[in-house]
Amino acid sequence: MGLMRLVLREMLERKAQLVMSFVAVALGILVIVSVRTISHFSGIAVATTVDNLGANILVMPKETSIDNYYRSDFVDATLPEEYVRRITTSDLRGVNNMSPRLVIRDVPVGDRRVNLTGVLPKDEFPRRPDWASPGDLFTEPVDVCGVSPTLNASAAENAVRRKNIAHLGRDECFVGSEVASDHGLGAGSVLEIGGRRFRVVEVLPATGTVDDTRVLANLHVVQEMYKTGPVINLIEIVGCCREVSQGLHAGLNDLLPAARVVTIGQIVSTQLETERLMEKSGTIFLVIICIVGILSIGNDMFSSVHERRREIGILLAIGATPGRILRMFLLKALVLGVAGGVFGYLGGTLLAVLLGPSVAGMPVSPRMVLLPLSLLVAVAI
Repeated sequence: MGLMRLVLREMLERKAQLVMSFVAVALGILVIVSVRTISHFSGIAVATTVDNLGANILVMPKETSIDNYYRSDFVDATLPEEYVRRITTSDLRGVNNMSPRLVIRDVPVGDRRVNLTGVLPKDEFPRRPDWASPGDLFTEPVDVCGVSPTLNASAAENAVRRKNIAHLGRDECFVGSEVASDHGLGAGSVLEIGGRRFRVVEVLPATGTVDDTRVLANLHVVQEMYKTGPVINLIEIVGCCREVSQGLHAGLNDLLPAARVVTIGQIVSTQLETERLMEKSGTIFLVIICIVGILSIGNDMFSSVHERRREIGILLAIGATPGRILRMFLLKALVLGVAGGVFGYLGGTLLAVLLGPSVAGMPVSPRMVLLPLSLLVAVAI
């Protein structure tokens, strides 16, 4: 009788033991998969929320006082726009978003004054051949870091100021809530600034800051209107927190020696602590479940061998080698591990998809990367 056939017959003869062993493996893997899947997406959700605190790196002229930036969000000196090209064509890793800005203060609009801010929409970066990036600029991080594409609508609105505007035409603008209220503006309205007419794409949510009196327009249009040339006041960068801590700040300093690169330490440290907490939680769950699984399956396998001492003796008496008997038990463990790993992965994924949104606060999708991990852990246990 073949080894596999012998193992299958033995397993079917002890159905209760087979079911208990299978359930133990499958439940252990189910918990591991569901916890790690939900933890992964929870980490993304939390990191996204923290990310919305704003840019964690500022590139500004050396003579600029950081107090001016925080007091009025205004930098009076300028930098060459060439610095944007330097960053995009460098091999620096971890730049998730970059927002070059030029602020023209106290621009008259009717009987009021606004801060006209030129921003570079994200879709203009790939349209510039001389800005082609050889690195991972603006790419989605593999792990928890940066902004999730599933960011909900309200969070996306609150993040408009700090994140790249994906598209902003030459005759389009975003307006702050106070500007919209003073001039009766809404999406689709027309606003005239300096003799040029802009269509309002969206009204920004009220923040109680200088942003409420801001009008965001295309950077190059603002440069043309006020004949400033290719200059900017500031580059706000949302860097991957891990990369910021591992040398992105130093890399920017080396790349832009004539600029002042400032890291907002509180945001970076909060991002890093968030990541570490999520990773530690997932690891602790994994270790606990593996220990419980090892004890449960170890006890089951020991009982299986103990109950079959007479059968093992008979097999040895009729010529079976100790190695063949060992392979029989290991093959049984392998079959249980593979079956339990597959069903545990499927059950854990289903549980995560069903319960994940209420726990993680965002949609949860299957993670195929956990399937080989499930099989490996199940078989190892």
